[in-house]
Amino acid sequence: MTETPPLALEPRYYTDPDIYRREQEAIFFRTWHYACHVSEVAATGSYVAFEVAGESLFTIRDGQGELRSFYNVCKHRAHEMVSGQGRKRLLVCPYHAWTYDLDGRLRKAPNAEKVPGFDASKICLTSVRTEVFCGFVFVNLDPHAKPMSDWFPEAEAQLKEFRPGIEDLKPVKQVEVIEDCNWKVSVENYSECYHCKLNHPTFSQGVIDPESYNVLPQGHCLRHTTRAAPSEAMTYAVAGPSGPDQGANEAAQAYSSWFLWPAYSFQVYPGGVLNTYLWRPLSVDRTLVVRGWYTEDGLLSDTIEQLSEQDRVTTVAEDVRLVNSVQRGLNSRGYEAGPLIVDPATGVNSEHSIEAIHDWVREALEPAG
Repeated sequence: MTETPPLALEPRYYTDPDIYRREQEAIFFRTWHYACHVSEVAATGSYVAFEVAGESLFTIRDGQGELRSFYNVCKHRAHEMVSGQGRKRLLVCPYHAWTYDLDGRLRKAPNAEKVPGFDASKICLTSVRTEVFCGFVFVNLDPHAKPMSDWFPEAEAQLKEFRPGIEDLKPVKQVEVIEDCNWKVSVENYSECYHCKLNHPTFSQGVIDPESYNVLPQGHCLRHTTRAAPSEAMTYAVAGPSGPDQGANEAAQAYSSWFLWPAYSFQVYPGGVLNTYLWRPLSVDRTLVVRGWYTEDGLLSDTIEQLSEQDRVTTVAEDVRLVNSVQRGLNSRGYEAGPLIVDPATGVNSEHSIEAIHDWVREALEPAG
């Protein structure tokens, strides 16, 4: 029997508003998502508000030092509790001054003592599962979801080994870009380097060695690995173990990234420079991508300044052009799902990582049975 190569997802998975709406429930409400960095919620009462697939949420440090996350909605008549980020002694709804403790329990409601049967002890903000991963706070809207260690086996330990002290880094810079494409187009583009040599000359010649590039699934994580470009070709200075942005380990001469399905990634550049990607779908064909940069003291360094700007004007701009073109092509009557290049030996010119993503999408939207 003649084998046939696996096919990509059909175009409707990227263009159909109904599928996009189904993904909110089947994928985004059942997976782990970045909320904030622990340094942003270090003090008692400090909080950060954020969104996951249109749901407004916030993470806060309670009086016992525990991080908690809640839906950002009062249990009275649905006014949002907080906005942006800041620090609170108590959580007071701006609408009718219902007041909650930092652990989400209702403390008092004006005139409630005159309402027969009103029991404040039974009222609490709706909580959301929360975990800390390498100093980054993640949430899952599914109360029955498996922990991150099950979803992304070995990823946290690998990150801590590859970039020692990662949990002590602090955010220093963000670069936001709007892409006119479905979120999966952007995620897929990130998740393979089959296109790198042709489309990312600065990255593939002055940061990494593309011939050694590989991407391998581990659970619902895609692990990227490659050697650094030769030192004489590097486009930025890779400091030694004592440098301000470098991890003192053998990984200083390598690049690796960990994509956590469906919408977050950590990448460590040669020299131990940490960069993150956050994908936030805005509509079926529009996606916000946020790139974060980090240092040990939370202060912008020359290395971060140079590398982030280089990334913005080369790889970022190049990727925007690519994904926008793909989205236009997916709307063409002349396109149908094409064959993937899945090399049994894997490697830089294989799309086995794309096959894995497509499997995860199908499993979520078309569960067996």
